[in-house]
Amino acid sequence: MFFLLFRDLRLVNWDCVLRTAISDIEVDYIEIKERTPLRIPGYAKPVEFGVLTSFAYPLEGGLGEIVVATTRVETMLGDTAIAIHPEDPRYIHLHGKFAIHPFNGRKLLIVCDAVLVDMNFGTGAVKITPAHDPNDFEVGKRHNLDFINIFTDDGKINSNGGPEFVGMPRFEARVALTEALKEKGLYRGDKHNEMRLGVCSRSNDVVEPLIKPQWYVNCKSMAQQALDAVMDDSSRRMEIIPKQYVAEWKRWLENIRDWCVSRQLWWGHRIPAWYAKLEDDELKELGAYNNHWVVARNEEEAQEEASRIFAGKKFELSQDPDVLDTWFSSGLFPLSVLGWPDDTDDLKAFYPTSVLETGHDILFFWVARMVMLGMKLGGDVPFRKVYLHPMIRDAHGRKMSKSLGNVIDPLEVINGITLQGLHKRLEEGNLDPNELKTAKEGQVKDFPNGIPECGADALRFALVSYTAQSDKINLDIQRVVGYRQWCNKLWNAIRFAMSKLGDDYTPPTKIDPDVMPFGCKWILSVLNKAISKTLLSLESYEFSDAATSVYSWWQFQLCDVFIEVIKPYFASNDPASASERISAQDTLWVCLDNGLRLLHPFMPFVTEELWQRLPSRKDSMRKESIVICEYPSIVECWTNDSVEMEMDMIESVVKSLRSLRSTLAPKERNERRAAYVRCRLNDACKIFKDHELEIATLATLSSLEVLSESDDAPVGCKVDVVNENLSVYLQLQGNINVEAELQKLKKKMEEIEK
Repeated sequence: MFFLLFRDLRLVNWDCVLRTAISDIEVDYIEIKERTPLRIPGYAKPVEFGVLTSFAYPLEGGLGEIVVATTRVETMLGDTAIAIHPEDPRYIHLHGKFAIHPFNGRKLLIVCDAVLVDMNFGTGAVKITPAHDPNDFEVGKRHNLDFINIFTDDGKINSNGGPEFVGMPRFEARVALTEALKEKGLYRGDKHNEMRLGVCSRSNDVVEPLIKPQWYVNCKSMAQQALDAVMDDSSRRMEIIPKQYVAEWKRWLENIRDWCVSRQLWWGHRIPAWYAKLEDDELKELGAYNNHWVVARNEEEAQEEASRIFAGKKFELSQDPDVLDTWFSSGLFPLSVLGWPDDTDDLKAFYPTSVLETGHDILFFWVARMVMLGMKLGGDVPFRKVYLHPMIRDAHGRKMSKSLGNVIDPLEVINGITLQGLHKRLEEGNLDPNELKTAKEGQVKDFPNGIPECGADALRFALVSYTAQSDKINLDIQRVVGYRQWCNKLWNAIRFAMSKLGDDYTPPTKIDPDVMPFGCKWILSVLNKAISKTLLSLESYEFSDAATSVYSWWQFQLCDVFIEVIKPYFASNDPASASERISAQDTLWVCLDNGLRLLHPFMPFVTEELWQRLPSRKDSMRKESIVICEYPSIVECWTNDSVEMEMDMIESVVKSLRSLRSTLAPKERNERRAAYVRCRLNDACKIFKDHELEIATLATLSSLEVLSESDDAPVGCKVDVVNENLSVYLQLQGNINVEAELQKLKKKMEEIEK
């Protein structure tokens, strides 16, 4: 690895608040269309961006002036040249001439550079600041210009900027320089300018390009290995899920650049490099001579290497005070937790690991670095699969920000918090008064009553359900509240079910659906499908589909249908219903046991509490916790497609009857009424006659009669057409407008025929 580490003098992204270099991918860009004031850390007043300022440099020898333009006036203190196009006829007479810096008298060479300068843009003359601009840096190397740094590490003008401006913060110097140019008669105006402004993703400070000697890692060969591990069909070793991020992986690694790993922080892994200060060196500062650096694993190795390189010379070793980029240290995580660099038993047993789950926003920050370092130092990818979850935004799709007041703390969702509590959290932060006011207004708008207590299970289930939203989760607290309410419903449903089991109930060792009532056969069959769908979804990392499958079975099949269907068996202690009652109890226990285990990964706390209350089989040792129980698996003999088809028919009739009931006057909707099912097909008639009890129970009817096509249509009823072969009738009390009902029926039949 050491031969990939090298030191170079290059431009880095410098954060003047953190006082450290940051990587390219830690820089966020703001698109600015016109003159825009922005709040910058450390400045009391907003700073204007999106302004292109023009000013003139006087030419040596009385040749007049040359006008240049810039969005960063303060950098003119570090200008060392002016570039023109070699074929620009306006400046032919200035080739090789000099301009004079108005504040320090420095001679600025006028250089010809066809690579940088577009003679048709602006004045065709470009100021060159090699130490503070990436393009100018390249011009400086091409023309052997001076590289003059004018900023201190905290973003103030240093002594190179001249006594008039030294000590000024850079954006205050921008204003002062503009005024100074006006006083000298060199200011030529300004105008709106569309631009991209780079800011640090951590501090929100405007990134300043600074020339610094830093340590870099040559990533070219490592990136190719990481790319092949995902893209090469013949040697694929790792899968990225969802697949949409494979293109991003390819884009990053195909365009990778040397990685600046030097960080000027007080924590982290020290750079494994030592500087040899020779006794006869003229310059004694650390790093004064680039060829005096030694890279090694430890100081002992560094001493040996330095003794070899500087044989016969006296020297003193000092380790570089910089630390490695945090992402470099994090990139070693899969190896270091298993004991690397020692060849431990854990490393042999568990490397590579199976799955990494993380956010898609750090696919390159962290995942790519772990893969590159893992393959280079560990000999293989650190994991076989990478699952990337969406990023959480607020309900409006905005990125969470303290200044907007829309940051949601998971603990505040779990435990609940008042609006005053939210305000207090903001006040304890470091927002300035204006940002604090804006943030509080945002909280009042989004959480006028604070955030209700939702619990960990509801939050967890909501987030899992949201994963279908591609790369962003627009988190609406009301959806979490809805799942909290569903947890309450789940609790009440199981409490009701437990009351039907009784205190002395003993679960069966096995069940036989063939001898059970229709409802029991049906719920076991759809439970099988829910298990199958959930397992397939989990295996394919479709977590939202898995959550939906479990939720739908619990809500719409167990609670809404099965528990209602079996209620008649428990309405009395009639001996004639004893067999059905026992079957219903056994099926109910099987459903609760399997259903809670199926739901457990999504709602671990409520399912643990409820599962502990379930009675256990006497012939088996009860596990201490649901978390160590086996996850449900498919039981082939439970599947019954014909029973499911019949229940679909029953539910379609029940839905239509409920729809008719909803059209009644509110005071009449809770009354039990007689109903009729009239169908054209004999097979359908038989099914409905066999299941009159289920239909009457689910539709809350006083009675149900099944009619064939040859029977007269009932009168005094509201009617609904289920399909071309089936109609339902709900008995009314009092007068009914028969003609109106017939017209509705006729219209619906016409729609079906179409």
